Amino acid sequence: MTCFETILYERADAIAWITLNRPAVLNAYSVRMRDELHEIVQAIRDDDEVRAVVVKGAGEKAFCGGADLSEFLTAPSVIEARRIRALRDLWGALRSLQQPLIAALHGYVLGSGMEIALFCDLRIASEDVVFGLPEIGLGILPGAGGTQTVPRAIGLSRSLDMLLTNRRMDATEALSAGLVNRVVPRDALIAAALGVARRIASFDPMIVCDAKRAVREGLDLSLEQGLKLEQRLVARARRTTGSSRTN
Repeated sequence: MTCFETILYERADAIAWITLNRPAVLNAYSVRMRDELHEIVQAIRDDDEVRAVVVKGAGEKAFCGGADLSEFLTAPSVIEARRIRALRDLWGALRSLQQPLIAALHGYVLGSGMEIALFCDLRIASEDVVFGLPEIGLGILPGAGGTQTVPRAIGLSRSLDMLLTNRRMDATEALSAGLVNRVVPRDALIAAALGVARRIASFDPMIVCDAKRAVREGLDLSLEQGLKLEQRLVARARRTTGSSRTN
């Protein structure tokens, strides 16, 4: 296990585990956590032995209760904030990661916590999970993609309801809305996430990464362009498979 100040990181065989580790403050997303997550995601990107990644939160109360506003609302300047984001674009790094990301969610998943979860490819939630976007009530806007990722996950009406009224969403509604892939008892959450990660890791990693790429990139393309992307990836897979069979 590799220990940072706000994150626990470990790799067991082909599965990487990222644990948000500030349980005393509901794993609030801080500047230090952003920097450490960025470093870890970059390391995973370059590690060919990692085939699946599970992201979870330490403690009993929350996956992540949102941003540490005492830090993020006191940025030195807009120019400096843009410079830092360009150097450590965590959200871009998460979005472009080839390996599948699985979020194991429990308790509070609010603000930045919900945004982290939505940059993952699969979301498994415990029965006690509570989702929310509290930013407008605090006089700010979601700053890490929430206004874009949430509508893509649950549609326009539900997204505006959560965003504009601060209404929270429980596990049952989250499953019905398509925000999470499955809901399990709290004591079965980690085992469920591990089972999904192991299944993904058992498949050909190139095919898994290309399948993720086809879906993720295809959503930003027209149907015609998306079909062409799919065919390019299929052709590449056939060439690679054929080459490996002759060697």
